[in-house]
Amino acid sequence: MSRIFPVATGSAAMICVGGSVAVSGLLADAPLFTTQSARYAVACLLLIAFARLSRAPLVRPRGGEWLWLTGIAATGMIVFNLALVQGAKHAEPAVLGVAVACVPLVLAAAGPANRGRGPRRPVLAGALLVTVGATLVQGLGRTDGIGLAWAFVTFGCEAAFTLLAVPVLGRHGPVGVSVHTTWLAAAMLAALGLAHEGPAAITRLSRTDLLAGGYLAVAVTAVAFVLWYACVSRLGAGRAGLLTGLAPIAAALAGVALGGPAPRPPVWAGIAVVAAGLVVGLRPAAAAGRAGSFRRAASGSVRTTASCTSPSHATSNYPRTESPHRHPQPSARTTASPPESG
Repeated sequence: MSRIFPVATGSAAMICVGGSVAVSGLLADAPLFTTQSARYAVACLLLIAFARLSRAPLVRPRGGEWLWLTGIAATGMIVFNLALVQGAKHAEPAVLGVAVACVPLVLAAAGPANRGRGPRRPVLAGALLVTVGATLVQGLGRTDGIGLAWAFVTFGCEAAFTLLAVPVLGRHGPVGVSVHTTWLAAAMLAALGLAHEGPAAITRLSRTDLLAGGYLAVAVTAVAFVLWYACVSRLGAGRAGLLTGLAPIAAALAGVALGGPAPRPPVWAGIAVVAAGLVVGLRPAAAAGRAGSFRRAASGSVRTTASCTSPSHATSNYPRTESPHRHPQPSARTTASPPESG
């Protein structure tokens, strides 16, 4: 049960993100910085209200925490959105989607390093499968050099959104990290909006812009941020990163729900590969450990059998006529102990 809850929260967050692709397209003509600033400001107010109702502690950042939180807001929220908009001018959406699909590999490798551990092979294998599956779901697109560069920026910002949060989740929790990053992003975007779009940009937002921005503020920011960081704090960045493969699947299914064409066979194949990656990567460590212990026990029993039949045992101090019910030699008992304890 302890693993089911964080997997469910992370999955819900990625479904919210994937399902918002069509909504984000409605903001193509809206002033970018002003719209995103309003989005994060509304989300911050909702998060503060939720923190008060749930009595989640909100503590003031201190020291180096300001750098981590500002880094999340700058890379994962401001530059990320800018890269999507600018990249879309030079690359097809699938190119940017594939860049994001490669994030599980980075999180699987770099996530454990934040805690002083090496990556686990099952998680790496699962991340590779999720990346391949997500690529099949989205397909490949055309791009030029500038679009490829923006795709790399998108990739780095998406990874930073999770990795930079790991050092501060312990003290601030999912709600605290979400509150601080949203108000920081809203403030920075407001300054950019005033400088590049002017103070009257807010008056140019249409009713559609306001509805789309409101949905992004509630579902994709206030709700999804808390759910995602709750998942990362419980599973770690490596395992949580596997769930990002659900975002393109949600986007594809949302397109069908909105009247788009049915997914083609490669999309269904990609969904199956993502599912296989989740099974491999989210496999409980205890199960993998038991499997490993059984293999070691089997190899140990083979070594024991081989040693008992080797010529060296012909010189044993025990007479050949000794009762078969005697205790085994210490070396044999030591070798046989893993199956007993497993």
